[in-house]
Amino acid sequence: MLRNFLLAAALLLTATAAAPPGAPSFRIAKLHYGGGGDWYANKTSLPNLISFCNQALHTNIAPDEATVELDGAELLDYPFVHMTGHGNVSFTAAEAQNLRKYLIGGGFLHIDDNYGLDKFIRPEMKKVFPELEFVELPYSHPIYHQKYPFPRGLPKVHEHDGKRAQGFGLVYKGRLVCFYSFECDLGNGWEDVGTYPEDPPAVHEAALRMGANLVSYALTQN
Repeated sequence: MLRNFLLAAALLLTATAAAPPGAPSFRIAKLHYGGGGDWYANKTSLPNLISFCNQALHTNIAPDEATVELDGAELLDYPFVHMTGHGNVSFTAAEAQNLRKYLIGGGFLHIDDNYGLDKFIRPEMKKVFPELEFVELPYSHPIYHQKYPFPRGLPKVHEHDGKRAQGFGLVYKGRLVCFYSFECDLGNGWEDVGTYPEDPPAVHEAALRMGANLVSYALTQN
């Protein structure tokens, strides 16, 4: 069912903005996870990304993000799920199994390290795909070359430990099911201009463009 839904959603990317949009075709969701971490961080990021995608990609995504938990069938309603935070993450065995079902069935998870998430999310994703390892995607990967080219990979939004921004992926049977943006703070870049006064508008624009690439790739996988 999810694969058919993704196909229908992907067809929207080939449409033009000539006709007024009708009812929203789908929603994207923020993941509400357990463990006590601030899953709710970056409150303006997804609404801004959705608005940008609807303008730049001519998608028809509902303007309000959904919130989804891992243990319910409604996870399958969302072709793109975004996860962020700074702290602890904990998946139950049932949640890990349901997330695996979602991802194998055609879903896409974007994990955005908001600084401090790395040491928690890696072992939790091992519960989901014990047979897989996060691999750094080469700059030639299609995710960096959708509508907007990023020949050097992820844009650097915020500096923390002097490390370069990296994009990691979980690849299941040749398909990228999860993209993990690390040392980048991509979601912070999507937030309202002025949320971080040190960020110039160009950083905000670059972050939104990379986010649009993620959505485009998730819907088309090419």
